[in-house]
Amino acid sequence: MTVYHGSTFIVKKPDIKMSKKYLDFGKGFYTTTLKQQAEKWAFRKKLFSPQCKSGIVNVYEMDDLSGTKHLDFSGYTREWLDFVSKCRRGEEIYKTYDVISGAVADDAVFKCVDMYFKGIWDVQRTLDELRFYKQTNQICFVNQEVLDAKLHFISYYEVNNV
Repeated sequence: MTVYHGSTFIVKKPDIKMSKKYLDFGKGFYTTTLKQQAEKWAFRKKLFSPQCKSGIVNVYEMDDLSGTKHLDFSGYTREWLDFVSKCRRGEEIYKTYDVISGAVADDAVFKCVDMYFKGIWDVQRTLDELRFYKQTNQICFVNQEVLDAKLHFISYYEVNNV
């Protein structure tokens, strides 16, 4: 399966240590099956790095994930919501998995997640609101050995606008 990673540089050998900690699925290397989503990620990162002339979309072939500890969330569910909230708080619950996949809590979606996170909305209200948002996806490699074995760099291309 082809997957993409948006960045400001070419990433032939992904390294989990380069990741931030407080992300949707914790510290890991994030990819997506959606080319346009990776292009948006790359362009956005370019905007926050004025020294970069363009965003870079790295293209990989991902092997079948069978035989790994793979947590796969199907859509915006209570389980997904609780997991993302805990990871965004810095809890390291993600470390028991090799790979985690599911919907992205992008800026628009995170506004709903944040209302839940702060205790303003309950689970049902949050999930009711989330059903209006288009789901995107992310695949987060948490285990470096699995990342090295299952993800293979193919190519890259530059993105200057989206």
